[in-house]
Amino acid sequence: MTIADRLTILAVDDNPINLKLLESTLTREGYRVITSLDGPAARKIAVDEKPDLILLDIMMPEEDGFEVIKFLKKNSHTASIPVIFLTGMTEIDSKLEGFELGAVDYIIKPFHPLEVLARVGLHLKLSVATNSLIEFQAQKLKQLTDAQTSMLTTPESYPGANFGVYYKALHEAGGDFYDVLPVSKEIYVYFVADFSGHDISTSYLTASAKALLKQNCTPLYQAVESVKLINDVFVEILPEGKYLTACYAKLNRETKQMVIVNAGHPPVVYTPVEDESRLIEIEGDILGIFNDVVFGQETITVSPGDRFFIYSDGLVESTKDKITWNQGASIMLDACDAVRNVPIKEAPGKIIHHLIGDPGQAEDDLVILGIEI
Repeated sequence: MTIADRLTILAVDDNPINLKLLESTLTREGYRVITSLDGPAARKIAVDEKPDLILLDIMMPEEDGFEVIKFLKKNSHTASIPVIFLTGMTEIDSKLEGFELGAVDYIIKPFHPLEVLARVGLHLKLSVATNSLIEFQAQKLKQLTDAQTSMLTTPESYPGANFGVYYKALHEAGGDFYDVLPVSKEIYVYFVADFSGHDISTSYLTASAKALLKQNCTPLYQAVESVKLINDVFVEILPEGKYLTACYAKLNRETKQMVIVNAGHPPVVYTPVEDESRLIEIEGDILGIFNDVVFGQETITVSPGDRFFIYSDGLVESTKDKITWNQGASIMLDACDAVRNVPIKEAPGKIIHHLIGDPGQAEDDLVILGIEI
């Protein structure tokens, strides 16, 4: 089967003679041709059939070509279909209006069959090339997404860490990052960060963050010292304008001590087993901008069954509703209390459902890491 056999053209004209000429001209060249005599029918056909190209008459009764293309470009199923206008008009204003609405070309009536074939062939080639490029880029980005996701630690990797996590990137290259690392048999580090931006370079920075954590999370360093070392390296390697917020939590299950270090990140939710949830509000500078930084720290004596939830700002803030994470963090308290009886591996997902419902409606990357003592 050739490429032409698979290409469908929708021809729309209120003149049956014009339609017949277009159909016979294009069919002889191997195209599949669908015809319509009016705008409303053409809109329905376009949505149902998703043709590869549309030849659209401008002057039609009831609904002209301008109204039809407005509908097509607003519909996600038809927005990318190239539209060539058929018109007997030669006024420059009409041509400009059509281009502004998204038409790729004009054919002036009465049209010559060879001109129709030439213009249709040209724009189909451009469309095929564009779609191939988009598909190629999408595959590359998917590989990048898969690579980025493969670096993320799962609860099964370290059963002794006793954690659950929910992670979802808004775009192919997510800006949120988390990791869990064993320092010893009884000591674990839990890290959640949010890089500025969601471009390709961000995905490579998450690999750097993972390497830095592994190098600096050792018994040699206190929690604040580890974060300071990580900051010093990021100051040197981050591109101008890039930075990250982060929360670093170090749990010693032997001594029952949880140390939390904050670097400009939303407050951790602490859910004691016998008390209501509360926010651990600690001030701290962001990472990657200055060498002279100060990080807030709090040490908490914990009991078996206590929980901590570290999350990114996408969970509690909204650009659309003009809610910052400073204002929205308090909504986490009820959500964390509501999942007290849910296993820790499932709790982050339940919190997402409680706060957002459909994760597909999120405005930003989402990550929430739940830890149980």
